[in-house]
Amino acid sequence: MSTQHDDKVLVVVQMTGGNDFLNTIVPFNNGHYFDARKKIRINPDEVMPINDELGINENAAPFKRLYDEGLVAIVQGIGYPNSNRSHFRGMDIWHTCEPEKVGLEGWLGQAVRELDPHAENVLTGINIGRGLPRAMAVSGVPITSIGDLEGYGVMTEVEQEDLRDKAVSMFRNIYGGAIGTGPTAEYIGKTGIDVLKGADMLGDVASQYESTIEYADNPIAKSLRDVARIHLAGLGTRIFYTNHIGYDTHANEMAAHPKLMNEVSGAIADFLDDLDRHEAGDNVAVLVFTEFGRRMRDNGSGTDHGSGGGAFLFGKPIEGGLYSEYPPLDPGEWEHGEDLRHMIDFRGVYGTVLEQWLTVEAAPIVKGHFEQITPFKD
Repeated sequence: MSTQHDDKVLVVVQMTGGNDFLNTIVPFNNGHYFDARKKIRINPDEVMPINDELGINENAAPFKRLYDEGLVAIVQGIGYPNSNRSHFRGMDIWHTCEPEKVGLEGWLGQAVRELDPHAENVLTGINIGRGLPRAMAVSGVPITSIGDLEGYGVMTEVEQEDLRDKAVSMFRNIYGGAIGTGPTAEYIGKTGIDVLKGADMLGDVASQYESTIEYADNPIAKSLRDVARIHLAGLGTRIFYTNHIGYDTHANEMAAHPKLMNEVSGAIADFLDDLDRHEAGDNVAVLVFTEFGRRMRDNGSGTDHGSGGGAFLFGKPIEGGLYSEYPPLDPGEWEHGEDLRHMIDFRGVYGTVLEQWLTVEAAPIVKGHFEQITPFKD
């Protein structure tokens, strides 16, 4: 089985809860890091160095292998001015590119609209998971959400109706109060039938898929396996979205974070290996982001909501390496006396992906012009 088209595809993975960038790409030779992190830290013997200053958390060993193969761009210090530390509002800002007001349109939904302006394919944008992320939501733009690809081919009519009702109800409950009942109702009115169309078109995808890759038994691995299945079926999907939950590590971070690192790194590595085995990875890029980083000082058992964090780009089209700059760790340069500074605006990274990969004009979507990076091979 191989992809039937060469259109460029973007897969977005959301690390929900605020990943601790300091403990992911670790400044293992920096005294300020160890002074600030008395307990919640990664020691030098637990790091896989990528240079003399930085190393990858050993629990994310597959990331190191991908980095050595030149398949990972690490975007250091990503964020935006006056970072909002609320999970809901913070993620809302990342989803709509609207730090100053509540946005009505998701950035990826707008990209889907540009890629499929006449809404000819309800599978141009797909969310793997329940409900619909704000990043994908734009009135009049069909997005298919998939909770369980295995069951799509055997759903009864009643189950399909229930799926539709749950999808639109979840959207209404989450966003009705934020963007108003008018836009919410308009969106819902055009969504229900698209859910059913997507179910019909995806009915045979799971049964047609064959692979020698054995994905792990965890949610993010299963989600990325579903992305691989759909991509390999050649149904014209250009943007996939999924999320990996659990990064809100206020307490017990040292117990929870290693598992998260292991799961997400293993899942992405398996996904890329799967595409490679099928010779279907040349046109796929993966963007991994989180709504904010964590503060410099630990709180004894975990870390609190912060600002400047990190993002990642993976795939064969990526020119691997470090991008932007690691935030300064000297206490005199901390933001608000406790936070990492952001070194590059997330809207510039979005702009990079939109213009350099998807060939979509970025400024109307990210609401301006922001410094970009150059992570894609010529």
